[in-house]
Amino acid sequence: MAPVGFIGLGQMGAPMARRLLDRPDGLVVQDARPEALEPFTKAGARAASRPRDVTETADVVSIMVRDDAQVEEVLLGAGGIVETAAPGTVVAVHSTIADSTAVRLARELEPRGILFVDAPVSGGAGGAMKGKLAVMVGGTDEAFERCREVFGHWADHVLHAGPPGAGTRAKLARNLLHFVSFTAAAEAQRLAEAAGLDLVELGKVVRHSDAVTGGPGAIMLRDTTAPVAPGDNWYPILTHVRELGNKDLSLALALGEQLGVDLPLARLALERFATGLGVPLEDADRVGS
Repeated sequence: MAPVGFIGLGQMGAPMARRLLDRPDGLVVQDARPEALEPFTKAGARAASRPRDVTETADVVSIMVRDDAQVEEVLLGAGGIVETAAPGTVVAVHSTIADSTAVRLARELEPRGILFVDAPVSGGAGGAMKGKLAVMVGGTDEAFERCREVFGHWADHVLHAGPPGAGTRAKLARNLLHFVSFTAAAEAQRLAEAAGLDLVELGKVVRHSDAVTGGPGAIMLRDTTAPVAPGDNWYPILTHVRELGNKDLSLALALGEQLGVDLPLARLALERFATGLGVPLEDADRVGS
């Protein structure tokens, strides 16, 4: 069996690659910073000076660099992977790049027999250290099967999202929720601060309750965003959530008005909450009617 390769040993890449050190077939690592390589060579990995040196021996190579430009440089630039990668080599990009970049790179590498996989991850450096990342994979069935065992060393949830580009689309949708939620959290903090509350203690309540309820992901259990039919098992559950949400959002907006705190996300949420859940209100009951 050939060793696996890992290029890019930064905040995310290093803990991911460390979990590959115990693979019996060996690990080849590459990074532009010599100091990043040292802990791996001391642990038994082989260091490569250029990306092309990784694919001289490794037939599954992970890339975790900063952006689209660096991914292209590692793959196609001088000293890049294409100079030595044999047909059948699998290249997995874990960086969050544009989905169009993933699709284009897969097409460019296909005539060379190189299998391209876009496989961004979720879970942060802490998840990588514990082997508990989620990875969203875009690639052919063959490429996915070749990667599955390798990814299992640092991920405990491996999703084959579809063809090249699908993994990136899944990551962008996931991160949309992540960062919109952060924006909403900041809005909630402004309201709490104006109300004289302890923000740190409130944050502990949020983390506690989300750990129990599942947070925003708790409603992401349907396979469609279409309206829920009244006879559907989800209908009574989501209508109950709708009533609670509409009530509490209205009360929060009233508190914000009382305290002079503008809550634009809360207003937008109240306007779109029911429809987003799939249980829109009747026209006569719609917000603002």
